[in-house]
Amino acid sequence: MRLAADAPLTARDNTRRVAAALALGVHALFVLLLVFGVSWQTEHPAPVMVDLWQALPAAAPPPQRDPRPADPVKPEPAPTKPAPAPDPEPAAEVPPPKAPDIALEKKRAETERLKKIKAIEQAEARAREAALQAESDALKKARDTQQSEQKRQALLRQMEADELKQSMAGEAAANAARAARQAAAQAASARQSALSQSIGKYRDLISATVRGHTRLPDNLSGNPQVRCLVKLLPTGDVVSVRVTQSSGNPAYDAAVVRAIQQSSPLPLPPEREARAAFVPELSLTHRPQE
Repeated sequence: MRLAADAPLTARDNTRRVAAALALGVHALFVLLLVFGVSWQTEHPAPVMVDLWQALPAAAPPPQRDPRPADPVKPEPAPTKPAPAPDPEPAAEVPPPKAPDIALEKKRAETERLKKIKAIEQAEARAREAALQAESDALKKARDTQQSEQKRQALLRQMEADELKQSMAGEAAANAARAARQAAAQAASARQSALSQSIGKYRDLISATVRGHTRLPDNLSGNPQVRCLVKLLPTGDVVSVRVTQSSGNPAYDAAVVRAIQQSSPLPLPPEREARAAFVPELSLTHRPQE
C-alpha cells in the first residue's frame, strides 16, 4: 500500500526535474543568442588620417593692381576643417541573465491550469443551464399544448352535449307538439262526435215533437216525405216555415207546416256549437211513419 501511494509522488518529482532542466537549457540558449547578437552588431570606429607640416608655406606676392576698375571679387569661403571623429561609444553592458525562478514558473503554470479548469467548468455550467432551460421550455410548451388540446376537447364535448340537448329538446318539443296535436285531434274528434250525437239527438226530438202535433189527412197513403225550411230564434221559437220539397200531397204538406208551427218553441241543444246547426235556419225532413 505504501509503494502504491508513493509512486505518483516519485513520477511527479521526476517530471519537475525534467521541466527544470529544460527551463535552464532554454535560458542558457537565450543568453548565448543575446551575447552573439550584441558582438555581431558592434561596429569598430573608422581610422583618422592627419597631415603634419614642418613649416608654413611662403606667402604669395601681392597682386598688381589694374588701372581699370575691376569687378568686385567675392571672397572665397574659408575651407572648413573636418570635424573630429566621435569617440567610439563603449559597448553596452549586458546584464547577466537571471537564474530561472522555478517556483514562479510552477505557480504561473498552475495559475494557467486553474484558469483553464475554471473556464471549462464555466462553459460546462453554461451548457448545463442552457440544456435545463431548453428542457424547461420544451416541458412548458408541451404542457401548454396539452392544456390547449384539453380545452379544445372539452369545448368539443360541450358543443356535442349542447347539440345533443338541443336535438333532444327539439325532439321532445316535436313529440310534445305531435302529442298535443293528436290530443287536440282526439279532443276535436270526441267533441265533434259528441256534437254530432247532440245534433242527432235534438233532430230526433224535434221530429218526434212535430209528429206529435201532425194531423194526417184521410187520403194519405204510403210514407211520403216532405222537407221544410224552418227559421228559428235562439230560444227555439219558430219565425216561419217554408216547404222546400213537397210530398206530392198538399193536404199532408199543410198538416206538417201546421204541426211545426204548433210545436214552437222547438227543443234546442244547450251547446252553442250544436245549436248553430239549428239556428237561424233548420232543414227538417218529415215522414209520417218514422
